This record gives sequence, structure tokens and C-alpha cells, in this order.
Amino acid sequence: MSDKIPEGNRSARERLAQQREREKGREKRRRTLIVASAVVGVLALAAVVGLIAANAGKDDGGDTASGPAVAPSGAIGEDALTLPVGAADAPSTLTIWEDFRCPVCAQFETAFKDTITELADDGQVKVEYHLATIIDGNLGGTGSLRAANAAACAQDAGKFAAYHDVLFANQPPEPDDAYGKNSRLIELAGEVEGLDTPGFRSCVEDGEHDSWVKKSDTAFREGGFQGTPTVLLNGESVFPSKGDEQISPENLKKWVAAANKGKKPGTATPSALADGSSAPADPSSAPAS
Repeated sequence: MSDKIPEGNRSARERLAQQREREKGREKRRRTLIVASAVVGVLALAAVVGLIAANAGKDDGGDTASGPAVAPSGAIGEDALTLPVGAADAPSTLTIWEDFRCPVCAQFETAFKDTITELADDGQVKVEYHLATIIDGNLGGTGSLRAANAAACAQDAGKFAAYHDVLFANQPPEPDDAYGKNSRLIELAGEVEGLDTPGFRSCVEDGEHDSWVKKSDTAFREGGFQGTPTVLLNGESVFPSKGDEQISPENLKKWVAAANKGKKPGTATPSALADGSSAPADPSSAPAS
């Protein structure tokens, strides 16, 4: 018997060996790619964590939030931190904490704005708005603060509700700090009839209510709330649910009707500024809290 490998078998073995070498090469390249991708992912995660940590340490109020807290005209409640909409003697109170950079707040407003307006117009609820700036603290920037100050300036002019709706309707993507620019906030004021005045512009550009906004945000953080929006009906949380029922326009109306059973609708104007007829010409005349 010959000790030589037949030519046909040698060719087959050589092809098999070559195939195995190619497979080893592919496997090596695959592992290298996986390791490289993992390293890139770790570096990217570290960069994001570093960015969040750096922003979390920043003063979310910006440089203009100093001095006494000047409350906007018509603000009510403890430390004048509440912006009221609707009849002051309505039988139920809907309390809403919002951040103008908060995307869930914008979704809430899109879904419930008409329902809340209807309930307020019918004297079923008085709405008490409170402003927070948590997105500035989480992502950096000053858009939450600047927009809240501008909304307070709109309150001085008796235009808060309309401007509030415009801000949420035009909300930029969450990471985009477009509302950090006073020019953008003034531009949007043009969508509210009679709001874009020299007094409003001065109030926005001077940060007239920045310290008041920071005081409101402090109240939010110390209130033990979980996030924005926070929505309370007569002090009970109703967002995203009340008991085992999810919030919806229909359920909100049902809950209000149940709370108001046997009670008369409100008719009193919440403040002399409700229709803008008594707005002060100079926002700086608003009382300090």
C-alpha cells in the first residue's frame, strides 16, 4: 500500500483547510468588530453620563435669577406662586404643574386643552397653573426658565392662558434649547393678539420674573412631586390615572362632575386681569412676594 495521499484526496483536504482558514479569518474580524463596538459604546455612555452629571450641577436658573422674587400680576396663593384661570368660586380646583420644555406636558396639553378650557369656561373648575424648570436641570440650558418668565410676563398682560397654549403648541424637541432665546419667545408672542408690546418685550428681556420662577421650581421640588406634568383634582392626583381608571377627557369630565355633584358652577372672575382689561402698563409694577 502506498503511503502517498491520492491526488484527489489531497485536493479535497487542501480546499477544506483553506476554507477553515477563511472562516478563522472571518471570526477574528467579527470578534475585533464586536470589541471595537463595545469600546465605542462604553465611551459614548461615559460621555453622556458626564454630560448629564455636568448639567445636573449647573444652576438651572441662569445668571438673571437674582434679587427679590417679583410675582406676576394676578398671581395668587402661598408666596403668589399660582397663576389662576377660570372662575375663582368654581366648586373644584384643577392644579397643574408644568415645564414648557417637557414633552409629556405638551402631549397632555394637546389631549386635554379643550376639555380643561370647557370645564373652566363652564365654571366647573378653576385651574391653578404652577411652573417648574426640571428640564433645564436635567439637560442643561435655560429654555424652561426663559419660557416660564415669558409666561409670567404674559400674565402681567392678562394673556397667560393664550400664551401658555402657544408655547406648548410650538414646543421644540426636548434637547433643543430654542426657548432659551428671548427672541424666539417674543416672536411667539406675536401669535397672541395684543401681547407683543414694549412692556412685554422689556419684561422678557430683563428676566423680570426669573427669581419668581426659581421660587416656583423650588416649591415643586420640595412638594414631593414625581415629575411634570403633575395634575391634581381637589388635591388628588389624576395623572396618569385616578385609582384604577386612566385619565381621558371623558374620565376627567366624569371625575369633575362627581366632585361637583349638588354644587353650583362658579361665576366670579379669577382676577381683574382675566381678560387683559386691567393689565398694568409697566410689568415692573407687579408686587414682590
